[in-house]
Amino acid sequence: MDNPGQASNTDARRVSGAMSGGVDSTVAAALLTERGFDVTGLHLMIGQLAPSGASSAAGDLGIRLKCVEPEPGCEMLVDYFCSEYSRGRTPNPCVMCNRAVKFAAMMRAAEETGADHIATGHYARIGRVGSRLAIRRGIDAGKDQSYVLSRLTQEQLAKLMLPLGDLTKKQVREIALERRLAVQALERPESQEICFVPDANTPRFLAERLGDRIRPGEIVDLDGKLVGRHDGVQFYTIGQRRRLGAHGSRRYGVKIDAEANRIIIGPEEALFRDRLAVSDVNWMAVESPLESFRADVKIRYLHRGAPARIEPSGDRAEVIFDQPQRAVAPGQAAVFYDGDTVLGGGWIE
Repeated sequence: MDNPGQASNTDARRVSGAMSGGVDSTVAAALLTERGFDVTGLHLMIGQLAPSGASSAAGDLGIRLKCVEPEPGCEMLVDYFCSEYSRGRTPNPCVMCNRAVKFAAMMRAAEETGADHIATGHYARIGRVGSRLAIRRGIDAGKDQSYVLSRLTQEQLAKLMLPLGDLTKKQVREIALERRLAVQALERPESQEICFVPDANTPRFLAERLGDRIRPGEIVDLDGKLVGRHDGVQFYTIGQRRRLGAHGSRRYGVKIDAEANRIIIGPEEALFRDRLAVSDVNWMAVESPLESFRADVKIRYLHRGAPARIEPSGDRAEVIFDQPQRAVAPGQAAVFYDGDTVLGGGWIE
């Protein structure tokens, strides 16, 4: 399988590269300029991301920087984020953002500037399966970001370059130090925060955005017995223990009934599920399969993946795991893998 994400010097020369000012995007842009590409940095004005770091990095590299205001932009992500929690689901704004906001904005900006490719600092690769393009896992298993790119379209993949996919994080840091790039960013711990949530304080952010739409309600056990009160379903996710109160033994949130404004709790064994339904599947390496197939399925970003049988039906699918999986959360992405290759992915129902 070849790697279209590692374009050669015979390819078209102009690249629009996403630049946050961090180490990964800066090194990605540096590698492309060293290969002879004409790179314009794109800084997407999303959430708390200030352009100063990107401007400094672009200056270090001697490349142009263009600031882009995505449309529909951050507000669409915020509405999605709050709405999902209000429905008793666990949103994944990074997966949503990549296709609908970030890459859509980059594609528009590339068209406006006449760029032939777009590029990011994600730790993932691009492969070809027959006539289709697909995301592949990055070489660095600890940094692999294929999961969050699982909803990209064929049009987006055809333009995309991923210069860091064949590198480890250690190698990227070494490249930055050798070239004296983004030294300040190297000294900061890596952020796992949601870009539009200040200080990573999700409960406070939701309370400020939703106000009186957040209502206290009942916490009940698996038999329906009232055992406590909650502050609002928006503050809870499947598998959560915090904010549930003490019950003599460990209890977890096993179901969120947003319509009844109720949290159902139970012992850890009640968290395990052997199947799940997936909606709005983005088929990537395969085009709308008609027959069942086997794959490894990741049900959240840090999940190792588990073997399962997939029963497809258009843009929906049922996943039947070989072994029950813990804390399957509606609203998260389920991503199907064949080895290193992303076959497709959708939203857990």
